[in-house]
Amino acid sequence: MADKKTDKPKKTGGRADTGLKVRVKTARGRTASSQRWLERQLNDPYVVKARKEGWRSRAAFKIIEIDEKHRLLKPGARVVDLGAAPGGWSQVAAKKVGSKPDRVLVVGIDYLDLDPIPGVTLLKKDFLDEDAPAALMAELGGHAPDVVLSDMAAPTTGHHKTDYLRTMHLCEVAAAFAVDVLAPGGSFVAKVFRGGTENEVLAMLKQHFATVAHVKPPSSRQESVELYLVARGFKGRKAAGEGDGESAEREDDGLS
Repeated sequence: MADKKTDKPKKTGGRADTGLKVRVKTARGRTASSQRWLERQLNDPYVVKARKEGWRSRAAFKIIEIDEKHRLLKPGARVVDLGAAPGGWSQVAAKKVGSKPDRVLVVGIDYLDLDPIPGVTLLKKDFLDEDAPAALMAELGGHAPDVVLSDMAAPTTGHHKTDYLRTMHLCEVAAAFAVDVLAPGGSFVAKVFRGGTENEVLAMLKQHFATVAHVKPPSSRQESVELYLVARGFKGRKAAGEGDGESAEREDDGLS
């Protein structure tokens, strides 16, 4: 009996695989690294599936998979998407929470140009700018967001320690913003890189959230050093030093 057709990428060894490999002819002027990137893109089932389903990038599946497990994006929730380009996470968030042009619940920010997304307000601004947090909150009408998402990563240099430190700085700034603005019970998701120390940001998140988890979604490439921090159950803001003596539950999702 023939296999039933499915839109889902077939999986081999825990990763999606179409079973077919596309070879790209070497072109004059194309470097070996760009050749490898092009072949990887053409053979990546998540890239194909993203195009088919209308997502801006394969990264959309990362937040889809994170949300399927942790149930962060609930109908009616307000969402801030930091480092929104090319827009896949904002697209997913708008669909999940029911954001519409006449009732916008999702605000994204990036210094790169972004094509409009229905139900999403997009700010062309560097999140590290001093006035960026206030601009985001103004677009939400002063309402506290229920979810802060950050897929921000600094442009890679090829030097692992430098790349790690620069991306962790973005995570720390995003985490501080989340703690400043989230509604009680809210959630925070941010990209980090494996292979360094993140004790300070983890300690801060565990102080302010009920649970903190490291997540490696299936669509994240196996060779990638990226992980995601998922913090849920924001406890609300307290005066400095007014701890409750409890630390957040740590979930490790089986990751080292």
